[in-house]
Amino acid sequence: MKTPAIILFVLMYVLMILLPKRRAIVALSTAAIFVIVGILPVGQVFGAIDWNVLMMIFGTMVIVDYFIESKMPNRIAESLLRISPNVMWVTIFMSLFSGIISAFIDNVATVLMVAPVGLAICKKLKISPVNMIICIAVSSNLQGAATLVGDTTSIMLAAAAGMDFNDFFWMQGHPGIFFAVELGALATVPIMMFIFRKDKEPVTSEERTTVTDYVPTIMMLGHVVLLVIASFFQNKPEITNGVICMVCGIINIVWEIFLSKGTESMKHSLKAIDYDTMFLLAGLFVVIAGITNVGVIDELAQIIADAGKGNVFLLYTVIVFGSVAISAFIDNIPYVATMLPVLASLSAVMNVSPLLLYFGLLIGATLGGNLTPIGASANIAGVGMLRKEGYEVKFRDFMKIGVPFTLTAVVMGYLFIWFFYAG
Repeated sequence: MKTPAIILFVLMYVLMILLPKRRAIVALSTAAIFVIVGILPVGQVFGAIDWNVLMMIFGTMVIVDYFIESKMPNRIAESLLRISPNVMWVTIFMSLFSGIISAFIDNVATVLMVAPVGLAICKKLKISPVNMIICIAVSSNLQGAATLVGDTTSIMLAAAAGMDFNDFFWMQGHPGIFFAVELGALATVPIMMFIFRKDKEPVTSEERTTVTDYVPTIMMLGHVVLLVIASFFQNKPEITNGVICMVCGIINIVWEIFLSKGTESMKHSLKAIDYDTMFLLAGLFVVIAGITNVGVIDELAQIIADAGKGNVFLLYTVIVFGSVAISAFIDNIPYVATMLPVLASLSAVMNVSPLLLYFGLLIGATLGGNLTPIGASANIAGVGMLRKEGYEVKFRDFMKIGVPFTLTAVVMGYLFIWFFYAG
C-alpha cells in the first residue's frame, strides 16, 4: 500500500496547486480513495480528524463575523488616524493595527475588516491605496502565528505539540513563539519608515463610527480570556479549546437573534464561515493519517535526517528558509499539515526538541507567504480589493514591500527560536 499512497498523495498536491478553488474537493476525494482501497481503515477515519481544530475554526469565525459587523474595528482605526501626524505614520499604524487584530482573528478576516478602512482613508487623502493595503495584508499574515487563535496553522501546531493558549507566550521555561513574531513585527517598522519616508502629507480626521453592538467585542475578548484560563488546567479533554470557541460563537448567535428578533444575522454569520478550509483540513487529516499508517512519514523523516548528516542547525535552517520558499507559491495549510508529523518523527530520529522544528516551520511557512501576492490568502484578498478599486498590483509592486518585510521578520524569528530552543 505504500507506493499507491505516495502516488495518490503527490497527485493530490499537484491537483491542489492546479485547482486552488477546488482544494477541499481534491483533499476529500483523496481521503475517500484512501479509505476505499484500504490505506486507512474505515474505523480510524473519525479518530484521524482533529475535531478540536475544526471546532476552534468554526467558533472563532462566527465571533469574528459579528465583531466586524459591529463596526468596532472601524472605530479603532479612526482613533489611529487621529493620532497620526502624516501619511507615513497612518500606513505604519494601520499596518501594526492589522497585525494586532490578526494575532486573534483569521488573516483574511483581518484584511476584509481593516482594508476597507484603509481604502476610505486613502480616498479622503486623495492618495493611492496600493502601499497601505499591501502593508495591511502582509502585516496580518505576519502576526497570524503569534497566538493559538491567530491562524489555522497556529491551531494545527497547537494540536500537534499539545500547546494551550499560554504556551504561545511561555513554553517550557522559555519565551514562546509570540515574542519571536512580535520581534519580527517591530523590526519591520524601520523598514516601513524607510520605504515611505517621502509620504509626509499631514492628515486629519473628525469622523467617528458608531458601534452598533458591544456584545461581539465582549465575546471576542471573552473567548480569549477563557482560552487563557483553560491553559492552567491539566488533563482536560482534548476538545476543550474547540468547545470554548464553539460555545462563545453560539452565545453570540443567540444574542443577535434576540437583539434583531430574527435570524438574518445568523444566516450572514454562517455564510461567512470558510467551509472550504474546514473541509480541506478534514480531508488532509485523513490523508496524512493514511500515509502515516503505511510508514511514509517515518521514511521521509529518516531521509531528511540522513541528508542533514546529523547537523541540527543545518536542518533547522533548511526547514525555516525552505518553508519560506515553498510558502511563497503554495498554500501553507496543506504544507504545514503534512510537515508537522514529519517533524515529529524527525525530532525523534535526531534526538532534538520537536519545538525547535515546529516553531521553525511555523515561522517560515507563515511569513513566507508574504514574498509574493499569491503566497497567502490575505495577500490575495488585499490585491483583489485593490483590483476592484481600479488598481492593478504587479508582482514587483508587491515584492517591493513583501520581500523586505518577509526577510526582516523571518531572520528575527529564526534567530530568536534558535537561541531559546536549540539547547
